[in-house]
Amino acid sequence: QVQLGESGGGLVQAGASLRLSCATSGLTFSRYTMGWFRQAPGKEREFVAAISWSYGNTNYADSVKGRFTISRDNAKNTVYLQMNNLKPEDTAVYSCAARYSSSADGVARAYGYWGQGTQVTVSS
Repeated sequence: QVQLGESGGGLVQAGASLRLSCATSGLTFSRYTMGWFRQAPGKEREFVAAISWSYGNTNYADSVKGRFTISRDNAKNTVYLQMNNLKPEDTAVYSCAARYSSSADGVARAYGYWGQGTQVTVSS
């Protein structure tokens, strides 16, 4: 059974940093591209970042480039999202997702496995 579990969310002030973690089990982690998506209240889910299993290629949404960094530890079956200089507009539920592909694009429907999400709230 594939499981993805996010942690690290919380309430912070604008300008602060958070690191999200997504621990996985039940899949050959090193062969999956991992992504982070977020959904704010009343808005559609949007792509944040992805990292492929091959060569660790990364892809970021324009809104987070230069502030967020995605990384993975294949030995720990875990993907991370380092979020710096957080802004109130970053407030959302952040979910990790996995896809059996080398592509790091942000097409949500291509990701077959999803975690439950962790809340990130950034106050101004």
